[in-house]
Amino acid sequence: MKRAIYPGSFDPVTFGHMDMILRSAKIVDELIVAVLINSAKNSLFSIEERVSMLEEMTSGIPNVKVRSFEGLLIDFAKKMDASLIIRGLRAVTDFEYELQLAQTNRIVNAEVDTMFLITSLKYAYLSSTIVKEMASYGGDISQFVPEQLIERIYAKYKQ
Repeated sequence: MKRAIYPGSFDPVTFGHMDMILRSAKIVDELIVAVLINSAKNSLFSIEERVSMLEEMTSGIPNVKVRSFEGLLIDFAKKMDASLIIRGLRAVTDFEYELQLAQTNRIVNAEVDTMFLITSLKYAYLSSTIVKEMASYGGDISQFVPEQLIERIYAKYKQ
C-alpha cells in the first residue's frame, strides 16, 4: 500500500490546500494530511481547530486521514509508515526551499521520497497568509476558502 503525507500548517484551510488533497488522494492508497504543531508560530487557529476543519473538509474522501504532528516531518513519516511526502509548489521561489528539505529528508531516511505537485493555476497565488490578511480587514475571502470556514475565520478577528 502506498501511504503518503501531505504536511502543512493549514491555518486556515484554503481551496489550494483542498485541491492538493484531492489530487494527492487520487495518486496514493492512503493520504495522511499532517497538521504541524509549531509552538514558534502564532497560529490563528489552535491545532484542534485546524485538525477539525480538515476532518470536516475531507470527510467525503475515504482514503484521507488527518493527524497532527510535532517535530521533524521525516520522523513523523517513519512513525506513520509513509514512503512518500507530497509538497505543493506555487512558484519557482517555493522550489529552492522545498528542494533543500527534500534532499535533507532523503539523507535522513532514504526510504521516504518527496513528490512535488504544481499547484493548479487558479490557486497559484493563494496562501493562508493572504486569507488571514484579507479577513483581518474584513475583505471578502469567499474565493479563497470553503464556505463552511468563512464565519469561523472572521470570528477569530472579532475576538
